[in-house]
Amino acid sequence: MPWGRWSRLAPARTSRYGARVEPLYKASEEAERVGLGTDALRAAVEYVYETAEAIDMALLSRGSDRLADIVELANLSSMIGNLLRSGIANNSGGRLRSNGPHKHPDLVHCDGPDCSVEIKVALEDNQPKGHLAKPGLHLTCHYVLCGADSRFCPGVANRGSVPRIWLLRFGRLEESHFNLSNTEGDSGKTAVVNAEGMRRLAPVYFAPDLCPLAMSAGARKSRELFGHFGLQFVPR
Repeated sequence: MPWGRWSRLAPARTSRYGARVEPLYKASEEAERVGLGTDALRAAVEYVYETAEAIDMALLSRGSDRLADIVELANLSSMIGNLLRSGIANNSGGRLRSNGPHKHPDLVHCDGPDCSVEIKVALEDNQPKGHLAKPGLHLTCHYVLCGADSRFCPGVANRGSVPRIWLLRFGRLEESHFNLSNTEGDSGKTAVVNAEGMRRLAPVYFAPDLCPLAMSAGARKSRELFGHFGLQFVPR
């Protein structure tokens, strides 16, 4: 990714995985077809970083905390999804249009609803979820909270206040790929993408320096993800 003048937003030069590895892109054929190619994703991620940084700088200049220290995590996830939606729409060559907050699908395709895209955002390795199961094309976004220097350190106690995207997945989900619940007096209706659903979503963006997954010898999920992008997996 050409960080240019936004080099301060890049992951640290060294990480828990050793020498820095630039974020990797591997857009699927279906992603390319609907307008989510490598260039569009790269520009959308940069848009998220630039906009979030501008908001933080405005808050800090007024003596306030960063946005991630002010809002609840669920709201922060929604904001990241909104920024990603706008970034994609602005860089899809007119094929995808932003549908606005709280509207389904998030991105409306010029070729009709079968090519429209829903966005789900989750912190670290949490399962993406919403209020209803929504079959169709999905882009899931996983992010971590880094320190002010954009360095990522795993563990809840080490969470910082600078959001950085570490994984994007894309694919088509059916209703069976959601686990549904309706807990009265608790969270209400919830539709969580289940394990089979996650397997249907191909990784299209990966930032190894920001990966929160375990890196032990038996960490199958990490090994498969590194292998998908042609990276050597070295247990630590």
